[in-house]
Amino acid sequence: MIPQYLKPEYPFNSLSFNLDNKYRMNYLDEGQGEPVVMLHGNPTWSFYYRNLVKGLKENYRVIVPDHIGCGLSDKPQQYSYKLKNHIDNVEKLLDHMGITNFHLVVHDWGGAIGMGLATRNPSRIKSVTLLNTAAFTDAKIPARINICKIPVVGERLVRHLNGFAWPATFMAVENKLSKDVKKGYLLPYNNYKNRIATAKFVQDIPMSQNHESYSTLLEIEKKLDTVTCPKLILWGAKDFCFNMHFFNRWTKFYPDAKTKVFADAGHYVLEDKKEETLEMISSFLGDSQK
Repeated sequence: MIPQYLKPEYPFNSLSFNLDNKYRMNYLDEGQGEPVVMLHGNPTWSFYYRNLVKGLKENYRVIVPDHIGCGLSDKPQQYSYKLKNHIDNVEKLLDHMGITNFHLVVHDWGGAIGMGLATRNPSRIKSVTLLNTAAFTDAKIPARINICKIPVVGERLVRHLNGFAWPATFMAVENKLSKDVKKGYLLPYNNYKNRIATAKFVQDIPMSQNHESYSTLLEIEKKLDTVTCPKLILWGAKDFCFNMHFFNRWTKFYPDAKTKVFADAGHYVLEDKKEETLEMISSFLGDSQK
């Protein structure tokens, strides 16, 4: 349930999909028009896209799921929180909804999930907007993220001390979040059990070929060139995680993409540049329909 104080920020009716007849997957379905699917990463949830939903729902049908373990979705303690499963889950949701062709907006680990879906079905994707994300193998990982991957220590830090979602509320932005917005980000991750996916998502970042998700990510990387629709890349240059190294790699994969780097924005680029990103994404989506 969304507390009353948060309704002005997140005034949406949450829906749910019974995934595999086992788990409840929460999602937003707002507005009418061409579908725009937005996929969040870790440690956010559909709350990250709230301002885009408000700004686009007059002209588009905006669909924003919470991945299993995240947001208002179920948080099973015995579940395989692997990249492939998250891709499968989004695909099942969209098939259930009868969504065939759609625009895609992705952020953080939502990039790997979204581009995993896109590379499976390139003809279904009308456009892609990339926000401080990656969908390819890479040897670089920030020390602050890597420490959360350490067995036992990392899980204790993330789940007992909330050492991932809580620091993100000030480390991922250049402009200080309001008290209520900060509470909104932390709402679904308020105890040890509810932080299961926050820990598991970090552990699922494949840094070696022996990692279970490495082959999945590598397959996505190999097929990125099959996604030939229009692309927009919006980037916060002060992101400590997905820094300019990752932006530069995207421009090599997609040299024809429209790009905008915000020199004074961080990882949560939609927070630091609310008006600018909404205007640019809205214009881009309009152009992609022509």
